Amino acid sequence: MKKLLLPLLLLLVGTGSGVGAGLLLKEPEQLEDHAANPCGDPADMAATPPPDPIPLDTETEYAKLNNQFVVPVVADDRVAAMVVLSLSIEVIAGNKEVIFETEPKLRDAFLQVLFDHANIGGFSGNFTTASNMRILREDLQRAAQSIVGTNALDVLILDIVRQDT
Repeated sequence: MKKLLLPLLLLLVGTGSGVGAGLLLKEPEQLEDHAANPCGDPADMAATPPPDPIPLDTETEYAKLNNQFVVPVVADDRVAAMVVLSLSIEVIAGNKEVIFETEPKLRDAFLQVLFDHANIGGFSGNFTTASNMRILREDLQRAAQSIVGTNALDVLILDIVRQDT
């Protein structure tokens, strides 16, 4: 009986440690809540119907925004890091000019999304996880579609770099 006690005890401790580590490394729920409603007002989200899917044979092109986006990451009332991103917007072929004509408004909307993402901790820790990047892309796409409508099919993050200070 005594011979089985030590291995059984080690098995229980190892299993408990594994479960505890899994819970500790789970992504913050705040980011998941943000993905459900990034604008903060449920009425705004309910009033906007989802866009119709585009046919698979539709030709698309990409409008690369000219300048990068620079986002400060603030921690303890000081800038702890800077995040630099390059973005492109996927549009139906022939609609690139709509993006370039509205670029100032798009940049403003994108910066607001990026600042909100930074403020909830989206650029802290392992900020390039698939779920974190999906949330950011969806928020950017919603912002683009609020400016140019269904002309913005998708927002692509071409480059993303964080420089800690």
